[in-house]
Amino acid sequence: MGMFWLLGFILWQIIPTQAAITVGGGGVGINIGNAGGGGAGVWIGGGINNGPTPSSPSVSKLTTAYTALQAWKSAITDDPLGILKTWVGSDVCSYKGVFCAGPGPFVAGIDLNHANLQGSLVKELSVLTDISILHLNSNRFSGTVPDTFKDLSSLQELDISNNRFSGPFPAVTLYIPNLVYLDLRFNSFSGPVPEDLFNKRLDAIFLNNNQFEGELPQNLGNSPASVINLANNRFSGNIPASFGIASSKLKEILLLNNQLTGCIPQGIGLFSEMQVFDVSHNSLMGHLPDTVSCLSDIEVLNLAHNKLSGVLPDLVCSLGSLMNLSVAYNFFSGFSEECSKLSFRKGGFDFSLNCLPGRDMQRPQPECLVIPGGGLSCLRIPSARPLVCGALLGNLEVSVTSTSP
Repeated sequence: MGMFWLLGFILWQIIPTQAAITVGGGGVGINIGNAGGGGAGVWIGGGINNGPTPSSPSVSKLTTAYTALQAWKSAITDDPLGILKTWVGSDVCSYKGVFCAGPGPFVAGIDLNHANLQGSLVKELSVLTDISILHLNSNRFSGTVPDTFKDLSSLQELDISNNRFSGPFPAVTLYIPNLVYLDLRFNSFSGPVPEDLFNKRLDAIFLNNNQFEGELPQNLGNSPASVINLANNRFSGNIPASFGIASSKLKEILLLNNQLTGCIPQGIGLFSEMQVFDVSHNSLMGHLPDTVSCLSDIEVLNLAHNKLSGVLPDLVCSLGSLMNLSVAYNFFSGFSEECSKLSFRKGGFDFSLNCLPGRDMQRPQPECLVIPGGGLSCLRIPSARPLVCGALLGNLEVSVTSTSP
């Protein structure tokens, strides 16, 4: 999922010199959680034998950290794995899940993935201004993110996925200045998603499996993120017509299992590095835009369970990197020669339950007499010549401008 977990980058951020690392519970942990559960971990061993002297500036940092962590400990009501039994005494660098770095030392990260802790976050954690990672995947934390988290000036990764957080989108995350990774998935957040989220310099945005609703912000395609996952929510309305105009470096976008309607925008073809595009299980209509054929790096294209129609073009089915194409449960009525070749490959390509003449496993004929969205007017690039992907941006900007109110 992009290149945002380069270990060297993280260590450069939290360890400015080659000084040893103070270890709590085994080493510095960088653990990236998968959907609903954790993931691989990278652990750097080492340790500092001698604690800081009373005159060291780090003494005040560790003392402050001690106060904050004890306040948090008091807000945790269940610890079935006994993680917090190690959270005793002033040496916070020996606490399990708390990781320190030098020189100093100072608290550089907290990784409590899969600890199954129950409780809430506390405002006192905001004093950990040197912390770079906060990973709390797969616990039972509830409530929301304290507004004081805006003071976590060094925080780059915030993973609170697979918990019981609720309420509106935690707006405080927009004010954490150096955040690059935001993972809120598998919680109970609800309401609209703020437009400012997609203006923030994030490399990964995971909001899937919540209860977010409303229309997608018009600046969705402006985000510099390489991965955006908004799946399994309650988003409605159209995919913004300007999607792709900013020509970002988006590699994966997942919009599946929402309530989206309207067309797939022509701007999709501007994402030249796109590898995964999944809009399945929505109510999208109209024809598949020709610009999809410009996705030269696309590996997974999932359009299944929508109301798309028209002819599936040769240019789409001949994409060299394509490994998985599903258009099942739509109303496509035309099937090109290249797409026919794909249907004979083993797995990864599903054209069933459309309106394709002469093909097996298609819709009953009466269902194909009335095509949904037949009168839908989608933005199209008028051109009598073959599509030239490199010339897309100028044409699209003109088209979007001319159709703006």
